[in-house]
Amino acid sequence: MRGAHDMHRRAIVPARVNIIGEHVDNHGGISLPFATGESLVMDAIQRNEGYSGDEQVIRLWKEAGGWPADLAVNSRIPIGKGMSSSAALCVAIVLCARGVNEGIETCREARRIERVVLENDCGLLDQIAMIFSTKGHAVLVDFSDLSMEQIPLPASWIFKLVDSGISRTLSSTDYGKSGSYSKEHVTNEVRRVLESKGASAEDLGQLLNESHSSLISLGVSLTEIDCMVDDLQRMDGVLGARMMGGGFGGMILVLVKNEDVLPSIPVVVSSDSARLEEVL
Repeated sequence: MRGAHDMHRRAIVPARVNIIGEHVDNHGGISLPFATGESLVMDAIQRNEGYSGDEQVIRLWKEAGGWPADLAVNSRIPIGKGMSSSAALCVAIVLCARGVNEGIETCREARRIERVVLENDCGLLDQIAMIFSTKGHAVLVDFSDLSMEQIPLPASWIFKLVDSGISRTLSSTDYGKSGSYSKEHVTNEVRRVLESKGASAEDLGQLLNESHSSLISLGVSLTEIDCMVDDLQRMDGVLGARMMGGGFGGMILVLVKNEDVLPSIPVVVSSDSARLEEVL
């Protein structure tokens, strides 16, 4: 049961796009993500006892130390598409449960409950992008010391997302597993991230193409994805393309010369970070 004046918290958490720096956050590497306009909204309304809502949401809520509540989630973030829907949910839960944005501690707690309940061996890339992004900027994150730098997004960097049509969950893949190529990938991917700072759109496109080739060697791609990426890379007006996210499906990040390329697909717009509201 709820009373007339029970606490009501709402968290609005954006999705994220990672420009470059994939599969490096668990290895002390560097990434360049930004938050996008798609978002997940979670409402937590206090009740005297018990919980209501989706079973998995309740499990995450309890793991985060949440109080008795009615829990409702409305998300525009595609599930299983490499845009971090699970991380957004966990960030929202931690924000609502604690009632304060504690920055990197919020990120760490969101990662913890995702690992414990959802069994995703995730790093901190997604959570940091969601908590620390500012509109019009990407966040250059160094995972060796968690230092960050806001990088203005050049107007010539025009991104679109192509849905591969293949969905996956990280817990059902080999995400986070290290192979013999892993160290080489991290070394070269970090170099690509550093070279992306201040790069022209043409040069960034080449770096994206190189990144996808490395993801193939890392063993986290699929033949179907590779064929789609190859077709996109060859398309007139496309500067570069790569699979985005944990791998094995999801979205393909495409860098285009102008908005008229792939005209049926909207340009990805950056957004501000997650926010927490007290609803009166």
